[in-house]
Amino acid sequence: MKLNNKTAIITGSNSGIGLACLELFAENGCNIIACCRSEKKEFSELISKLSKEYNIKIVPLYFNLENPDEIKTNLKIIFDYKINIDILVNNAGYIYTGLAGMTSEEELKKLFQINFYAAENLIRVISKKMIKNKRGSIINISSTAALDGNIGRSAYASSKSALIALTKTLAHELGPRNIRVNCIAPGLTDTKMMRNSTNKNILPNIIDQTALKRIASPIEIANVVLFLASDMSSFITAQTIRVDGGMHL
Repeated sequence: MKLNNKTAIITGSNSGIGLACLELFAENGCNIIACCRSEKKEFSELISKLSKEYNIKIVPLYFNLENPDEIKTNLKIIFDYKINIDILVNNAGYIYTGLAGMTSEEELKKLFQINFYAAENLIRVISKKMIKNKRGSIINISSTAALDGNIGRSAYASSKSALIALTKTLAHELGPRNIRVNCIAPGLTDTKMMRNSTNKNILPNIIDQTALKRIASPIEIANVVLFLASDMSSFITAQTIRVDGGMHL
């Protein structure tokens, strides 16, 4: 088991890439603080099943990343836990599609709150635990949109670009404390968010311009998260890794 006796925080852990990370981390012996927006019976049953199957602890926390007060309250709960936090996966995200000139200030603020400020808040608090423990791995989930400048994604790409810049800076600031900070930039991935935000008419064309001629499954992104979370990547930090099947738009 690659993550035995470690504890991870995963945001957006009830669907898509976050859910794939939750299941994969559990399989690899990791205790998990599973953060998501709201409680659902199916998710509660799943984490109970995983906990028993792999003899680990999964603690759910429900809060809205759009609400700074809820973030603060739940960060205090996490910080008050008398446990070490070894891994932080900032996966939760929000997407909006619209030309720059048609994007409202309100929409822009929402994107940055969820995609950037919430992640920065978690890192600021959780890194204190990692510093005390003298180890840690932080993985931020960005997007290829942040690197490619896709039309209609100016606001979304900007928020995800900020996450990449934060990753690089924090890697140098926290590196001397044995804390690694990396970023993953997934391409098209088969999640509900992708399906709801990508025009079905252009999807075949995008896939055709991808070397592997398909979109990713969430587990294929989660596998890279596992690698970066584990000691297998002990000399990797400050990197943004594209996991995009060879996109060449």
